[in-house]
Amino acid sequence: MTVNKMRIKRDDVVEIIAGNDKGARGRVLRAFPKERRVVVESVNIRKKHQRPMQAGRSQVQAGIIQFEAPIDVSNVMLVCPQCNEPTRVGLRRSDGMRVRVCKKCGEDIE
Repeated sequence: MTVNKMRIKRDDVVEIIAGNDKGARGRVLRAFPKERRVVVESVNIRKKHQRPMQAGRSQVQAGIIQFEAPIDVSNVMLVCPQCNEPTRVGLRRSDGMRVRVCKKCGEDIE
């Protein structure tokens, strides 16, 4: 099985383009290329009711915890650091390396 390459990486700033958090911007905390999903900071907040557990020496507190759930990569758009606009990402080869390029301003992203 081939892994689909995503053009969004960890620590990129993205804007949500669909869903309840549409228009919100945040930093990508984790990326899951096999599932084509990303976890964005302060976006797609979910609540989980946690039971008290004792795992080894540490104890997990009971209560309602909040966490960022993964969101599909098709619902986010990369924000170009130069023009500060949400943009599609192109690829260009430079010295044998793949470089991500902003489709709006043409500048390299990195």
